[in-house]
This record gives sequence, C-alpha cells and structure tokens, in this order.
Amino acid sequence: MPSTLSAFADEAGPSCDEQIAGLQAAGLHYIDIRGIDGHNITVLPLEQAKIVRQKLDAAKITCAMFGSPLGKIDITEDVQIDLDKLKHLGTLRAILGCDAVRIFSYYNKTGKDHDAFRKESIARLRQLSALARDLGLVLYHENESHIFGDKSDDVLTIAEELRTSVNGPFRTIFDFGNYHAGGEDPWECWLKLRGVTDAIHIKDNSRTADGQMHHTPAGLGGGKIPQILADAVVRDWAGPLSVEPHLQHSAAVAATGPSGVPNQAYSAMSAAECFKIACRAAKGVLATAGVKVV
Repeated sequence: MPSTLSAFADEAGPSCDEQIAGLQAAGLHYIDIRGIDGHNITVLPLEQAKIVRQKLDAAKITCAMFGSPLGKIDITEDVQIDLDKLKHLGTLRAILGCDAVRIFSYYNKTGKDHDAFRKESIARLRQLSALARDLGLVLYHENESHIFGDKSDDVLTIAEELRTSVNGPFRTIFDFGNYHAGGEDPWECWLKLRGVTDAIHIKDNSRTADGQMHHTPAGLGGGKIPQILADAVVRDWAGPLSVEPHLQHSAAVAATGPSGVPNQAYSAMSAAECFKIACRAAKGVLATAGVKVV
C-alpha cells in the first residue's frame, strides 16, 4: 500500500500561493499546513481557511496534516491553551478536510525531576487525546529536542501509555534528524520504535567542522535514513510521510525554534529553491529504498 508524501510547504514561502507553487514544482500533492497566509494553523481564521481550501482544491492538493505546535509550552503553563487550540483545529477539520494533528509533549523549563515531568506530560497528552477523540481528530506525536518525548525511551513510554491501538486517536511520528540532533543513533531508535511508529518525518542533519549541527538534504546526514527506510519496506511498514526540510533558517523554520545553525551551502538560495532540493532528495531516498508514495 503506498504512503502519502506531504511537506511543510511554509518552508517554500509564507503565502498559500507560494506554498502551492512549491508543492507543484516538487511534484507533491499533499501538504502539512503549519503557517499559512500570516497565521499559524491553530489560529487560522475560518474565512481564510475556506479560501485556502478553495485554492488547494483548484491545485488538486490535499491537506494531509495540521502541523500544530501543541505541546510546545511548559508543563507549568495552563493546558487549556492547547485544548482551546485543538478545539479550533476541530472546527477546521470540516473546512480543510483534515483530521490529523502533529503535536509535541511539553517542556520542563523549571527543571522538575524526570518522574514529575513524565507524569505531567502524560496527563496533558491524555487530555488532548480524549478531546481529539471527541472532535474526530487523530494526534501524531513528534519526537523533538527538550520536550518529554525527546529521547527514544521516553517516546516508547508515550506510545505505551497513549497509543492504545492503530485506530486510536493517538499515534507517533519518527523524525530521523531530531534523534540524531539529540545524540542518539537513529538506527537504534528505529529498532526500538518501529513497532509503534505510525508516521515519518524526513529530516536529516550532520555536524559542521566545528561541531555544530546543521540540516542537510535527506540521505546526506547522520539520520540513517536509507538504512531505516529499507528496513521499513522489508517490514511492509506503511504510513504518512512528510518532508520537513529546514535547510535554511527561513521565517517558517525560525518559528519552530530549531536547534543547530543554518546550513551555509543553502544560505544564498531562496526558500523555494531549498524546498525543491529537499523534496527531490526525499523522493530520491524513498525511491531507492523501494517506498511507494502518492
């Protein structure tokens, strides 16, 4: 069964028109909407969402996932902030024809011990999951630096606690680059998590000569992407795939709070050019591994 291949097209440009042009230039038919026309997806006005849907339909592009920042607040902040944003996404569900929501699992800026961090993060994820079920949404947790679900062991804990079934409202994303940036071996992370991985983000990175981390096209960094994708094919893994380039620190990338430094090889290129390079590289590693995409 082929997987959908989408992309965070706000890295091609901030407007809906620029994002559509970027996807078309890359030969993609699915989008993960994160920021568009000056709004984060969690606060996109309903009337603007209707215009976005009309433009996407005209271009034959489907919204695959809402690239929300839910879970990117501290465990001491009011969880109602995220619950309200999720309710708005529930309203956007019918307008944009999308029920998948990318989320995270909270920061611990005050340095609470790991057990307290785990309990509070899991409790919040349970609240989000319960609301998502009521709204007809499906949550996809992405591993990310400095949140609870940063290291693979904690992502496994999240999966064991929240991922009750493959048809439940809570699922997990495997991001190669984020594990590598966090100092883990992505291959070892995959062996641990492949049985509970429901989606994949195609992002790669490597270290510069002075030891800084920067992003690279898929397959050129330390994310072990070709090796992991080949194993996924052998295992008949199927799920949504998304390109998250991060090749330059554009406004869209800066809004995500990325770690590392900009890749100087792409500093003089436009956001649209970098986006096309990243998508082409992703399609290349997927084809080489034998992953079928639509």
